[in-house]
Amino acid sequence: MNTGPILLVEDIPNILDFLAMTLRLKNYEVITARNGQEAWEILQQVRPILLITDILMPKMDGFALVYRLRRDPHRRDIPVIFLSATYIAPEDQTFAMRLGASRFIEKPVDIEEFLLTVAELIQQGPLPPPEPLEERAFYEGYQQRLQNKLRQKMQQIARTERILAGLPAEQKPAFEELLRQSLADRAEIEAELQEVAKILEQLSQQL
Repeated sequence: MNTGPILLVEDIPNILDFLAMTLRLKNYEVITARNGQEAWEILQQVRPILLITDILMPKMDGFALVYRLRRDPHRRDIPVIFLSATYIAPEDQTFAMRLGASRFIEKPVDIEEFLLTVAELIQQGPLPPPEPLEERAFYEGYQQRLQNKLRQKMQQIARTERILAGLPAEQKPAFEELLRQSLADRAEIEAELQEVAKILEQLSQQL
């Protein structure tokens, strides 16, 4: 069997801790990161046998992290599992596989399926990596994914606000927390869209 750590990337602390504990109980060595930027810095120092990453994260999300990974000649063959509760539409999963994901697992994670997938990919070991997406193709696809998620998030926020307005006081805290998280997600998506628009504009100027 291949040896080495699993790099687990997740920005929600309780999910990160739970998945890391689950893997360690199966005697896997686990290194954790809270966002794509932190994971990328770890990847400069350590070569994991498997990367497991969420997609929607601050600083650098999972799509951008795996895009970088697949363009790195020294690391591009590392197997990748994407986890997501947000990017679950068929076109999102298609984009993830075009980026070079080995597997895509929806949240909430089915732990038995998760452990079986981890074991299969580690036993399989590195495979010949896919050709990395051309830069413009990546950013255009990424922009489309973000725009779709922003529309969905805006609908979720509007729905939550309508529900909150009619709730009794004792039921409001849980929905207020949901609204806060949705607003934070919206801000992250909007910031990432701005960055992607700048990059696409720069690429257009180079033509």
